[in-house]
Formats: sequence, structure tokens, C-alpha cells
Amino acid sequence: MLESGLPPALPVGRASAIFCFGHCFARHHRVADLKLVLDGVAHRPLATAMPRRDLYEALAGTRADPEGRSYRSGFWSTLPIAAADAPGTVTLEVAVELGDGTAVTVSLGSLEIVPAEQPDWTGPPIEDETIAVCMATFEPDPALFETQIESLLAQSDPRWVCTISDDCTSEERFATMLSIVAGDERFVVSRAPERAGPYRNFERALRLAPPQARLLALSDQDDRWYPDKLATLRAAIGSASLVYSDQRLVDRGRRLLRESLWEGRRNDHRNLASMVIANSVPGAAMLFTRQVADLALPFPDQPGFPFHDHWLALVALAAGEIAYVDAPLYDYVQHVGAVSGDLVRRPAPGAGGRGWRAAYFAGYLSRKVQAQTLLLRCGPLLSARKRRALEWFIGADHRLGSFAWLATRSLRRLIGRDETLGGEVALVKGIVWRWLVGLMSVRASPPAHRRYDASFPDPPLFEQPRLRRWRAGTQ
Repeated sequence: MLESGLPPALPVGRASAIFCFGHCFARHHRVADLKLVLDGVAHRPLATAMPRRDLYEALAGTRADPEGRSYRSGFWSTLPIAAADAPGTVTLEVAVELGDGTAVTVSLGSLEIVPAEQPDWTGPPIEDETIAVCMATFEPDPALFETQIESLLAQSDPRWVCTISDDCTSEERFATMLSIVAGDERFVVSRAPERAGPYRNFERALRLAPPQARLLALSDQDDRWYPDKLATLRAAIGSASLVYSDQRLVDRGRRLLRESLWEGRRNDHRNLASMVIANSVPGAAMLFTRQVADLALPFPDQPGFPFHDHWLALVALAAGEIAYVDAPLYDYVQHVGAVSGDLVRRPAPGAGGRGWRAAYFAGYLSRKVQAQTLLLRCGPLLSARKRRALEWFIGADHRLGSFAWLATRSLRRLIGRDETLGGEVALVKGIVWRWLVGLMSVRASPPAHRRYDASFPDPPLFEQPRLRRWRAGTQ
């Protein structure tokens, strides 16, 4: 049984990588071998026969699992889906060989390959030099939202339009939003049919952008841009795929918390391996090309809680170069309701699904899906060095040399290259957990084996400690 689900569809011509997580067992026979078959091509999973304490405790001794075989039934993998030339269906099956020699193939699902969407732009006429500002909203604070809209209206460069994708804000709050942007045709507001979360909401905002716009920018719902933000970024992008600026951190009352985002952390936007491990490009600071948006869509399905700006920065650096404006161009407002700014009410370390298991699933595997998707979509654009970095990262959980490369990267701080703030350490712990949990569960026997569990963490909370302290200003 597949528990992670499949993406509903992929457009023609777009490759991707998917994360598959599930369990497989037979009531009266052990599973001797298991392969995942994607569109007729067999793939060896990253892990099989992994301990599933949750299933064992729910099913052992019942008719579904009279012999307790559900315990060592977990499997997972990341699978590449090549770009298709025409609409169709991609099937996923599991091919199982049982201990008595019986071979069984079971369908796990399918995803549709559909024609690429063409956005239906309903705003004013668009020229090549128009910047499409893509804003994602959800229950915005009216005062902060109005400040952000006013700062956009005050831009010295008037060549912009703004698509606002709203993630099912309440009717009353949504009406307030509409009243704030009313009377200016450059704002095109669309309310999503159901809640999707920030990652998918920003993806939707990009889909709504006019295809004629050569440059795109992202906007949060609660910041304040400086008047020359768009003009400065436009002038600085040059031949780069993406340009971003510094920012000031302020609280809700505009009290200065940090003059520069980069206090306490080295800013490096050139090293793709470092970018995979720890993003350094905030979404609201970005201006990027249409090519980056086209390569990034659709966003890959990743385990854990993915971030839109991390994915877009990776695509931009894989496809080309990133430029940087060493000056703050907006105020990033830190408040309790902010997605990345809520540093007050986060759970304490060790709560929920944190720990080495979450570091593997929501930390390492999430980034592995990104790296595999980059190889598939940006292959011809990758330099040899960037391709090698992605391949090393992908191999870190099953090749000793790649693991050693990832583990020793944190030592770069000794020569001043501390842009990841030791983020590699948490990922390495996750990979070590994956190796140990499989080994120890094989050696254990009931009831001792109930100590080992490779179920997907719920919630899959993952953080790199030094990065969290840096965001909170305590690094």
C-alpha cells in the first residue's frame, strides 16, 4: 500500500522526482523481494523490510496480520519521472516475490500527463518589460496587508502587475483585501477553491502570472518594500537567472531588530551544494526570469514542509547564476502569524516528529527529491561542477564516498565558509538513523523490536539548530 500518494498530474514535457512511502506484507508468507515498477521500469527502493511499529501495534494478532508480519513491512524510495512527449498515464506498481516463490504485482496508483496550462490573464495589457509580482495570501492582517500594498503602489518603477493567490481566507477578511486593492486594474486577485498551504499557494500565484512577463517577483502579504526595490533589482539582474537583495528585520511596530539579514551568517549564492543544504535566498527579496518560473513549475512533491523560495533559488542557480544587491530593499516583518517569522510559539526541541527520523525524511529525503528533480529538468544547463554536487548529495544515503563528502562539508567553517551554519550535521544524523534503524530492527525480536520505528514522522518537523538560532537572532 502506498501511503504518500502521487501527484495528481504532470504537464507534457516536464520531468520530476516523486517520494514514495508505504508498506507491504503478506499474512502467511514473508516478502523475499520487492521492486517498484514505474511505467514498466523496475526500481530498487531505497529501503525495504523496515520496522513499522505503528502497523504492528494496530494489526498484529488480527485477521489482517495473524503472524505479525506487518512489523517489517515498510518501504520507501524517490523515483524519477521522465518528461513525456504527449498526454497519457504513468502507472506505479509494486512487484513482490514471496518466500514460497510466488510473484505478485499490485497497482499503487497512477498520475496523468496533461497538456501544459496556458494562463488566462485578465489584467491590463502586458509588455516584455512588465514585472509580474506574485503574492500569496492567507488571512492577512489588514493593517500589514494595506502597508504592503501601499509600498507596491509607491514603487518608482511603475512597470508591474500583481497577481494575488489567496489560500481560502475567510469571507470577511477576503472582502477587506478586495477593498484595499479596488480601483487598480494591475491587481488581479484569485481565491483558491481549497486550502493548500504556502508552498502550493506560491506555486499557484506563479501559475496566475501573465506568460508575457519576462521578469517575476514574489511578495509576502505583510512586509514593506522600499520605493526603489523593483527598479534596483531590475537594474542588477543583468544576465543572471535571479537577483535578490538584503533586508532589514523589524517587528510589527517597525522597531528595528536586525539591520541586515546576514548578521551572523555568511551569504553565499554561488555554491549549489550549500544551497541544497541551506537556502540563502528569501522569496520576497527575489526577482527572476521567466525561464526560472517555467523550469520550477510544477513544484515537486517533497516529504515534510517544503519552502517555495528554496526551490526557486535552487532552480535559478542550477540553470544559471544568481546576483546579489548588498543593500536592504525592504522591511521583513517578524510577528507571531508569519510563516518564517514565528519564532515565538514553535514547539520545543524533541516535540512531535523532530529528531533523527524527521531529519532523514523531512530533511535529507526532501532535499534529495529537489536534487533529483534539478538533474531531470536542468540537465543541459548544469555545469559539470553543479551536476557533480547534485549527484554526490543524492548518493549520500547509499554511497560511502558521498556520505563522507556530506559529513565533512561542515568543516568548511574552519576556513570561513560557514554559509550552511553546519546544516550538514542534521542531515548526516538522519542518514545514520536510516542505517541504524534497519540494522537494529533485524536483530531484535518481540517485544524488544517495538522500540524501533520507521513510520513517517507526524508532524515531520525538521530544523537545523544553528540556522534556527540565526533566524531568531541568537546565533
